[in-house]
Amino acid sequence: MLSDQRTAALVTPDARIIWMCVPRIDSGALFAELVGGPSAGYFSIQPHRRGDEPVQHYVDDSLVLRTRWSSMRVTDYLDCSDGRPTRNAGRSDLVRVLEGSGTAALEFAPRLDFGRVPTRLDVRDGGLAVLGADDPIVLRSPGVEWTIQSRGLHQTAYADIDLANGPIILEMRSGTAVLEPDRVAEPDRRRSTTSFWADWVRQLHLPDVQTDLVRRSALTLKALCHGPTGAIVAAATTSLPESIGGVRNWDYRYCWIRDASLSARALVELGSTDEALALLDWLLRVLESTGAGPEQLSPLYTVDGGSLPPEETIEELVGYADSRPVRIGNAADRQVQLDVFGPVVDLIHRLADVDAPLSQRHLRLIEQLVDAVASRWTEPDQGMWEVRSAPRHHVNSKVMCWVTVDRAIQVAWDVFGRKHPEWEDLRDSIEADIVTNGWSHDVDAFTTAYDGEDVDASVLAIGLFGLIDADDPRYRATVHTVETSLRTGDAIYRYKHVDGLPGSEGGFNLMTSWLIDAKIQIGDVDGARQLFDAYTDLAGPTGLLAEEVDAVTGRALGNHPQAYSHLGLISNAVRLAKLHH
Repeated sequence: MLSDQRTAALVTPDARIIWMCVPRIDSGALFAELVGGPSAGYFSIQPHRRGDEPVQHYVDDSLVLRTRWSSMRVTDYLDCSDGRPTRNAGRSDLVRVLEGSGTAALEFAPRLDFGRVPTRLDVRDGGLAVLGADDPIVLRSPGVEWTIQSRGLHQTAYADIDLANGPIILEMRSGTAVLEPDRVAEPDRRRSTTSFWADWVRQLHLPDVQTDLVRRSALTLKALCHGPTGAIVAAATTSLPESIGGVRNWDYRYCWIRDASLSARALVELGSTDEALALLDWLLRVLESTGAGPEQLSPLYTVDGGSLPPEETIEELVGYADSRPVRIGNAADRQVQLDVFGPVVDLIHRLADVDAPLSQRHLRLIEQLVDAVASRWTEPDQGMWEVRSAPRHHVNSKVMCWVTVDRAIQVAWDVFGRKHPEWEDLRDSIEADIVTNGWSHDVDAFTTAYDGEDVDASVLAIGLFGLIDADDPRYRATVHTVETSLRTGDAIYRYKHVDGLPGSEGGFNLMTSWLIDAKIQIGDVDGARQLFDAYTDLAGPTGLLAEEVDAVTGRALGNHPQAYSHLGLISNAVRLAKLHH
C-alpha cells in the first residue's frame, strides 16, 4: 500500500497499481482492477524479459515501496514531502521511478469513477492528460513516447522505454493540470517522503514483541489517517468479499467513529497522540456542522465529515474473484449503533493518562456523550457488526454505554476536578442491567443480546474494558464459551447466528486479537502466545493484514488493509510485552 494521507494505492507484487481513488480515499476509483478486472483500470510497469520473480519491500520505515527484478527496479510512493499531507487537500502525486537495464513496458489505463465515465487520454508536451475528470489528472512522463489505443469507452496509453540512459520518472498528478517539473528534485522528494514516515515512527515506543510487525501496523494506521481533516478510515478498499463468490462486500473507505477511536487509541499506546487529538477535532467539527446532538450521531461519515452517498452497486464491475456486488456508500450510516460513544470517551481517558492537552471542548464533548447515553442506552440497536436485521439489546453496545459513563467520571474528576454523582448512578444502573440480562446460565456466558442464547465474540468487551474483573468466574466462562463456540483452527468468527444476510464469512481478525487479549487477562498466557504467533503469520510479505481469514485455507478475506486487524495486533503485542517486565 502507498499513502499520502489523502488517498491510497494498492500495488501488486509485480508493480502493477490495481487500486487508487482520487482525489480522496473515499472518492471514485481511477484504478479499480482489484474489483473489476483489467477493464476497470490499472497502471503497469514490467520488464520486457521477466524471467525472474520480483521481490518487494518497503524502503526503511516508510511507505516508499520498491519492486525489484534482476534487470530493473521500480520505486513507488505518494509524495508526502513539504508538509503535503496536511496542505493541498485536493492534490496527490503518485511517483514511480524506474531504474535498471534493458527495456520496460508501460501501460497506463486510468478509468474515471470506477470506469463508469468514458476515459480519454491526450498526449501533451511532457506527458499525458486524462480528459473528462472533475479534477484535473495528468501523467508527467518527459521523454516517453506514448501510443494511445481505444478499447470501448476508454483509452489506454502504451510505451516501451530504454532504461540505459538513467532513471525514468513518472508522476501522476491529481488535482493539477501542470506538467512542468516540480520545484523540488525527485530524489529530494523521495528522501523527504521517506523521512515523513520514518521520523514519525522513530518517536514511537514499540514493544519488544514482534517489533517489526507492530511498527508496520502503526504505519498502516497512520496511512489510514486523512491528514487534511483528522478522520481515520476503516480500510483502504471497498467490496473485497468476506467469502469468495459471496455478497458480503462492503465499502469501508469511511470514518467509523468506533473504528477510528480504537485506531487512535492504539497509536496513543505507542506514544503518538497527534492522531487522537486530530480525530477528536474532526468529531467536534462534525457535531458543529450538523447542529445535532451526539445522540443523533451517525456511526460513520466521509473523511471530510459529510454524510455518505446512498449505498449503491456498480453493475459494470465483476467484483474481486467474481464476487458481486461491488458497492459504494454504506447503508450502516443510517443505523442506530449505541456502542459508538464508548470508544470516544475511552480514547479521551487514555489521552488523560498520558497528560495530553485536553480542553473544555473535550469536557463538553464528554458531557454530551454521557447525555446521549442517558437518553438512549435502554434502546435496542444494530450493534458493533451493523447487522441488517431487527435491532436487539446487544451486550457489547450496553458495555460501551457503560464505558462512556465510567471513563467520563474518571476524566471529569482527574482532569477537570468535577464530580457527577448522577453519572455514577447511571453507570451503576447500566452495569446492573447488563449483569442481570446479559448473562445466560444455560449458555454459561454473556450472550450476543438480551433476547437469545447465541454467542458473539464482541461480548469479550465486558472484561477487556473492565466492566467485570478478569478473575470473575463469569468472564472466564465467557472466554471459554467464545473460544469453544467460535474458534475454528486459529480463526475466531464474530458469531454464527443468522444475521439477515445470505452466505458466510471468514474468521474476523480483530476478534482473534480480542481473544488473545482475553486469554492474557485470565492467565492463559501460553494459549495467548500460540494464537498470537498464528495471527502474526497472517501478515503479508509487506506486513499488511486484511479484515478476515478463511479458517481452512488461510486465504485473506475482506477489505485490505483493515485498521481493526492492525490495532488488534498492536494491542496483543503491547500486552504480551508487559508480561516480560
